[in-house]
Amino acid sequence: MPTFTRRRVMRGCVAAIAAAATAAAAAPAAKARAHSVRSGPDGHGKGRLPHQGEQCEGPAPFDELYRGRRIQGIPGASGHHHEDPGYLVLVDGTELHVMQNADGTWVSIVDHYELFAGPRAAARSAVDNLAGADLTPQA
Repeated sequence: MPTFTRRRVMRGCVAAIAAAATAAAAAPAAKARAHSVRSGPDGHGKGRLPHQGEQCEGPAPFDELYRGRRIQGIPGASGHHHEDPGYLVLVDGTELHVMQNADGTWVSIVDHYELFAGPRAAARSAVDNLAGADLTPQA
């Protein structure tokens, strides 16, 4: 039977505290991730994340007037990556850079730390955050 020394007891306590601190730090991040993508009633707002293994076609093209701004989405028209044709989003004719993450969510250059279900939701959020300001073309 092993003998308990102060050193062994302290190692056990430090390991337990480190495990508890890691779990406590990871819990809010996981909760925030789960709530960062919400579904809209018409499917155009923030939507659910695709389930793992679920086949997902690319986003459909769109062209609409949102809060007085014309937003357009054109699949396969972005020239940023040679391997992936991407998705072109325009706000009043100026390109809004959007990017699809590995988990199927989307981000834009305006809302880079907020996740969206698709490029339409990213474009609408960018219009909301621009609050009437013009989108500056990216160099």
